[in-house]
Amino acid sequence: MDTMLLPFSPRFIVLTICAVVTTLLLLVGIFDHKVFKIVLIPLVIFGALTFLGIRDLTQKNHAVLRNYPISAHVRFLLEEIRPEMRQYFFESEKDGMPFSRDTRAVVYQRAKMVLDKRPFGTQEDVYREGYEWMHHSVAPKPKADEKFRITIGGPDCARPYSASVFNISAMSFGALSPNAVRALNAGAKKGGFAHDTGEGGVSPYHREMGGDIIWEVGSGYFGCRNRDGTFNPELFASVAGDDQIKMVELKISQGAKPGHGGVLPAAKVSEEISKIRGVPMGEDCISPAYHKAFSTPIQMMEFVANMRKLSGGKPAGFKMCIGHPWEFLAICKAMKESGLYPDFIVVDGNEGGTGAAPLEFMDHLGMPMREGVNFVHNALIGIGARDRIKIGASGKIATAFDMARAMAIGADWCNSARGFMFALGCIQSLSCHTDRCPTGVTSQDPIRNRALYVPDKIERVYNYHHSTLHALTELLAAAGLEHTKELRPIHFSQRTSTTDVRTFAQLYPTLRPGELLEGTQDPRFRDAWAMARADSFQPAG
Repeated sequence: MDTMLLPFSPRFIVLTICAVVTTLLLLVGIFDHKVFKIVLIPLVIFGALTFLGIRDLTQKNHAVLRNYPISAHVRFLLEEIRPEMRQYFFESEKDGMPFSRDTRAVVYQRAKMVLDKRPFGTQEDVYREGYEWMHHSVAPKPKADEKFRITIGGPDCARPYSASVFNISAMSFGALSPNAVRALNAGAKKGGFAHDTGEGGVSPYHREMGGDIIWEVGSGYFGCRNRDGTFNPELFASVAGDDQIKMVELKISQGAKPGHGGVLPAAKVSEEISKIRGVPMGEDCISPAYHKAFSTPIQMMEFVANMRKLSGGKPAGFKMCIGHPWEFLAICKAMKESGLYPDFIVVDGNEGGTGAAPLEFMDHLGMPMREGVNFVHNALIGIGARDRIKIGASGKIATAFDMARAMAIGADWCNSARGFMFALGCIQSLSCHTDRCPTGVTSQDPIRNRALYVPDKIERVYNYHHSTLHALTELLAAAGLEHTKELRPIHFSQRTSTTDVRTFAQLYPTLRPGELLEGTQDPRFRDAWAMARADSFQPAG
């Protein structure tokens, strides 16, 4: 029997109460005009609830509303605010994903320049499997200059870039609000670090504040494309020649959804986005999963070399999350065979990514950042090219310890996306993809993003960068080091079980220079190197 017919079913209980109360209030108001003003507000409230209940019963989109009219809206409300409720009322300091409450708190504190110290000892279980620590020295060094910098640009680069070791990772305008882009870029200018545009193109909001830009070009070639979606070298050259753009970066894949393209529906392609990305209005804006401009490792190296030439000799490189090992080694073989080398490689990890992605891609596709960085580091050593190519690390980096750990296993510098989002005020509500960001960081809604007050957020972005490098300086000094270049795997250890501890040097062994060319027997590389081909991403054999 359909429960719609049962007078005491869940469908009717709350609705019946509201309807009865509404009727009684209406009758009282009609027959006693003296109390009409008193019952007017309750009458309006219960009348509205009755109307809502009838609507819930008759709609067909939500089964839970048909079963529980009115009361089911409480569930939806709780679902909306669940992340915030969990964060503020139920999480311990070490709980919370993707970033713990403790990590978020330290970013907020450093961005606001308030006390970021902790009392009463660590809350970490230092005897759990996976716990990691950095070794200190009995002869610590005085704190070095906090403005750690590296020079990016190999022998073929005419205009090397002196970069900070901590920069803003790739996030496009469109994914971020105009005010968020403004604040990030202005903070980067004040702090002397770089701001990666993401693949959405160089927007007016990037240019407005004058901060150093890394221009990322993805498979959609936004900002440098022909109408049919192919790469336009002349348009690329006209944009890349801007002095504000310091490096150009080819995006092969990203940590959030490696190997996956994207579509911005035609309805969301505003006039502004159409102009910035170079896509027509009224059509879907498509980022293919693959590049049309090249299809082999050698062609990819030729494309990177052409980006460097078209930009006027600026550092050119690529970003990728490592997938099939033989494919990256195929790129390495292409470098040796063609004599064409990138100036840098940014390694993203599958734990990274601010973009929305299918669950399977987000949780289970791609190599984690640390393994990826160390793999790329060793591969470049193995072909004798490590000294000419710098490596950036991007993937869940928020603190100085995160940076030091990545640098110890092969990175020259680090990028952070979500760390700088926290500095802007992001509360990890996990609503980035809904356009309903409560803090205006990722929303294109003018009402929501106007809440992000740019002058205040500029200071927070700058403070977060400055304070994180200050903390890195203190870590290095405590370890007896003076610069991030000195970090090595021997400076870190990991508990691999409750009774076993290994140094990173044991966990991440290093190849000899030229070992891949000589013929390595290292199981991490031996078979993949044999499968790699410079003329194809398909494995040999």
